[in-house]
Amino acid sequence: MNRSRRAFGLLAVVALVVGACSSTGGTAAGSAAGGSAALTKVRFVLQWVPQAQFAGYFAAQAQGYFRQEGLDVQILPGGPDINPMQVVASGGAEIGTTWVPKMLASREGGTDLVDIAQIFQRSGTLEISFKDKNINSVADLRGKKVGTWLGGNEPELFAALTKNGIDPNNPNDVTIVKQPFDMSQLLTGQTDAAEAMIYNEYAQVLEATNPATGKLYQPSDINVINFNQVGTAMLQDMIFASAKWLATGTNQQTAVHFLKASFEGWIYCRDHAADCVQDVLKAGSKLGASHQAWQMNEVNALIWPSPNGIGMLDKTAWDQTVQIATQYGILKAPPTAGAYRTDLAQQALAALGSGVDTKGASFQKATVTLNPGGN
Repeated sequence: MNRSRRAFGLLAVVALVVGACSSTGGTAAGSAAGGSAALTKVRFVLQWVPQAQFAGYFAAQAQGYFRQEGLDVQILPGGPDINPMQVVASGGAEIGTTWVPKMLASREGGTDLVDIAQIFQRSGTLEISFKDKNINSVADLRGKKVGTWLGGNEPELFAALTKNGIDPNNPNDVTIVKQPFDMSQLLTGQTDAAEAMIYNEYAQVLEATNPATGKLYQPSDINVINFNQVGTAMLQDMIFASAKWLATGTNQQTAVHFLKASFEGWIYCRDHAADCVQDVLKAGSKLGASHQAWQMNEVNALIWPSPNGIGMLDKTAWDQTVQIATQYGILKAPPTAGAYRTDLAQQALAALGSGVDTKGASFQKATVTLNPGGN
């Protein structure tokens, strides 16, 4: 009986401490009536399997930032057969992360999902080719076999083609090839160019052996079309939740706590990239250490600098994303009001305090050496 009383007392103390440390004022997110529960349980679903694309959340867990905010966060892996929008909309998780166009398509289909924090400030999507294909610009894709994943991943490419007078739906202009989620078609010459994320598939090519040299491919062997530079980039990784969930009870405050801890996690990964790679590997990544180090470096470059503070959405980039999404059939019409909100991210940023660098204006990418196969 004494042990039970002692345990209850410890929980009450923890609840009081978390409440006192809460940066948004009032009690901690998880404090129930009477202090009977110290932490609020939150399920957070990823867009894909554990990898450095999501390192900030694993860091927030490993460094105790979620717990400091009164949260017990369970990170749920995504994957090819898991739709994070459906998971959140059906109540299988409270919060998720995905690309903006995919969330907007889900919203158009009847969900009430809301972008509450825009993590990636830039697109990570590329179209890459080997130098001997002489594809130096989007215009050079005319008449070529061009790979893309399709399934909602192609609008940046299609918009770039159209901008250069190439009809992606006209085989006389270009041959669009549906590619798998790897670089096998490019490496075997089945396509002239291939879609690649700068933090993943691009590295897969650099981890492969160039048969002409017997050594790994080098960036100098590859031509890159970056959609940020050609003006057709779309917003990608963000944090979303259901509007109904946000409007229920103290969930809005829980969301602010979640964002604050997540922002701290991403800031930690900016400043301690090697530690975050280890967190990702411990979380069960199937990709090797050098691949994850590359991915962490490139993901940081998609987040930093964040001119208005991490998590803040740029309206111009949002409008461009919506325009491209409607032009290429991801959306039938622009989203209705309420598809995004910035007030929760603003509260989270304010709670971090003025002494925290939330913009990363001085961020510089590191140099990462890839090993064969990414090991």
